[in-house]
Amino acid sequence: MAPRILPVSLINADDKAKEQLERVSQFRGDDVTVLNVFGTLGQHPELMKRWLVFANHVLSGSTLPGRARELAILRVGWLCRSPYEWGQHVVIARKEGITDDEIQAIAMGPDAPGWAPNEAAILRAADELHLRSTISDETWVTLADSYSQQQCMDLVFAIGQYHLVSFALNAFGVERDDGVDDSSLPFPISAS
Repeated sequence: MAPRILPVSLINADDKAKEQLERVSQFRGDDVTVLNVFGTLGQHPELMKRWLVFANHVLSGSTLPGRARELAILRVGWLCRSPYEWGQHVVIARKEGITDDEIQAIAMGPDAPGWAPNEAAILRAADELHLRSTISDETWVTLADSYSQQQCMDLVFAIGQYHLVSFALNAFGVERDDGVDDSSLPFPISAS
């Protein structure tokens, strides 16, 4: 699918968009990289500005441990069939210590062999919210045995945030960034 909304770059962004894009740019020597998700949102700088506050909390200000957060995000990316989301967060998940075998198992879901009960509950929570818009009592009890009340709240908001992001990425046709390809996918997935 070709992008429905083309990303803007720092070079061709208007002043409002440029201000937002500079906040999320990655500097590598003389190169400045803007991820396609941010370049696309740069087409609506006021939305981007407000969304970034929440997105930054979920990704880096949350009480949820990074590993738990990435298990949830990858499961959501898989459930939403979002190639961009899945690929970007495979990279992040590996930095959080999630192995390639575990990444394969995320696609298989909470009943795949090898998950600790609390990690299976994270995947199950993503499934239940995706399918029924709530978490079952059984899953909640398992989560509450391992995570604080605030961590459980952050988990629900992370799952919701990444549904929103996956919906947007799929609907806008955001293309994967350089260096993120199908090799990170356990099997073919498409947003169509």
